[in-house]
Amino acid sequence: MDHHLIRDIALCIAAAWLLGVVSQLIRQPLILAYLAGGFILGPSVLGWVTNQESIDTISELGLIFLLFMIGLEIDLKKIASAGKSITLTAATQILGGFAIGTVFFRMVGFRMGGGNWDALYLGAAAALSSTVIIVKVLYDKRELDTLPGRVTLGVLVLQDLFAILFLAIQPSLDHLEIGVLASSLLRVFVLVGTAMLVSKYVLPTLFHRIARLPELVLVGAIGWCFLVGEFGEWLHLSREMGALIAGVALSTFPYALDVTAKVTSLRDFFVTLFFVGLGMKIQTPDLNVAGWALVFGLFTVASRFATTFPPLYKLGQGLRASLLPAINLAQISEFSLVLLQLGASKEFNHVSPFAKDIASLAFVILATVSTFGMARSDGLVRALIPRLKRLGLRDIDDEHANRHPSVAGQADAGGHGPGAPRILILGFFRAASSLLEELEEHAPDLLRHVAVVDFNPVVHRELKARGIPVIYGDISQRDTLLHAGIAHASVLVCTVPDSLLKGITNERLVRSLRELNPKAKIIAPAEVLSGVGDLIAAGATYVSLGRLHEGRDLMQAVRAAEGGLLDDKRESLLERLRNRHEVLP
Repeated sequence: MDHHLIRDIALCIAAAWLLGVVSQLIRQPLILAYLAGGFILGPSVLGWVTNQESIDTISELGLIFLLFMIGLEIDLKKIASAGKSITLTAATQILGGFAIGTVFFRMVGFRMGGGNWDALYLGAAAALSSTVIIVKVLYDKRELDTLPGRVTLGVLVLQDLFAILFLAIQPSLDHLEIGVLASSLLRVFVLVGTAMLVSKYVLPTLFHRIARLPELVLVGAIGWCFLVGEFGEWLHLSREMGALIAGVALSTFPYALDVTAKVTSLRDFFVTLFFVGLGMKIQTPDLNVAGWALVFGLFTVASRFATTFPPLYKLGQGLRASLLPAINLAQISEFSLVLLQLGASKEFNHVSPFAKDIASLAFVILATVSTFGMARSDGLVRALIPRLKRLGLRDIDDEHANRHPSVAGQADAGGHGPGAPRILILGFFRAASSLLEELEEHAPDLLRHVAVVDFNPVVHRELKARGIPVIYGDISQRDTLLHAGIAHASVLVCTVPDSLLKGITNERLVRSLRELNPKAKIIAPAEVLSGVGDLIAAGATYVSLGRLHEGRDLMQAVRAAEGGLLDDKRESLLERLRNRHEVLP
């Protein structure tokens, strides 16, 4: 039996590696490759791994370590400091999606009660989104630090909290009485409280003593994971719940980053085992399973828009910033597969194999489709906004137009004088934020003639509060540029680098600006040295290279360090920052 297990693990890793290489070539998530590898190796296709005990052992090992790593990456400080828009949006999306999903799946025939909780589990699965896929795509698109990116990540963090609560009540689903539920929550409180106290008062001392021995840090982290897992099992919760809490507890203490870094390699190994093991349990989908998987996928996408878009729109985020998080979140989570896997286990037996197969296939479908959808989200938003406006929904630019029908032909919104603004800042990110601060401090006479064009609703509100004219719009659209009064401005300042621009490059933007205003002075940024000549050829009057200024500052810091003056330079920097109140900190 042991030899079979070793052979089966070897086959799993080999298949995962081969299909992982293929998935990277076709730009698909690795999780899909692992699921496909397990499906091919398992009883449904090749039948190379058929021993049920091996499959269960592989899956359970991977699941315990997967939840431990998820716990390590849950940031309790982020949960506590989530802003109003994120908290309300997350609550509406998670609770609304869960409730609507449970009702929907019950109405279409899935069981609810009597030991079978398919509708409840499918509702919970449909309410969660894939952190792995979303973070990877947003990172590649450099959108993690945008407003829609921050809202998306905030919702994902709170989804993890919901999953933890679901795991807490999971053992009591068959006896949902107040006393039983209270007992379950008490056991969870004991588990969490004990883990947190040990991680605060005991583990720091132990890890401090072994901090210089990487192998002992690794062994200590693994030991902690399985120790709390067994404690969770002893409390009649589950090893998986214990592993998750073990990770959350470690995430709060000083050596969390060190532990995470050392456990990452093992994480990849065990995550691979879990998803390959899960793939081996997927039956060959027939038309019935495939049809219901499509229904599950369509419902998930529809419910994301129904529960994510309205709260953001009502909070005044505008159509674009309300649509993008809904698109980003339109898939189901690897955590959804975890919940269904646990629900289908012999320990609980809450979920039928049919429901689990539906969700697994839907995960594959949505992971593939959403990857392409997120990559093209800006185009989708541009196509959807006019349609939503025709339905009567108002955007931030509509409100601006009602108050200021013609920016180009009247006094600006801040009351800084008649006529169109002479200086237009096109796109607003950190460089533009610093530029405004410098103008306010050193050239207030110029600031009176400045206006900004951007589609970030947070920037829009902050600039209006400061009395600075702002036009809501997408600078990649010609109509926005015309509405902003491009033809009447004397200085046009582009501040957003190519890596952050959507739907256009600075070279194309400069060409368009030069066509609309042949006489204006155009200032544009370049990220690479070779881009300077291209921008000048396109019509830029001056090109800003941020790396030159950063390089000069670094050189001065090095000189200060060599001369023993770096502390003075640091204090000078801190003193300068104390007096700055930028729009984007």
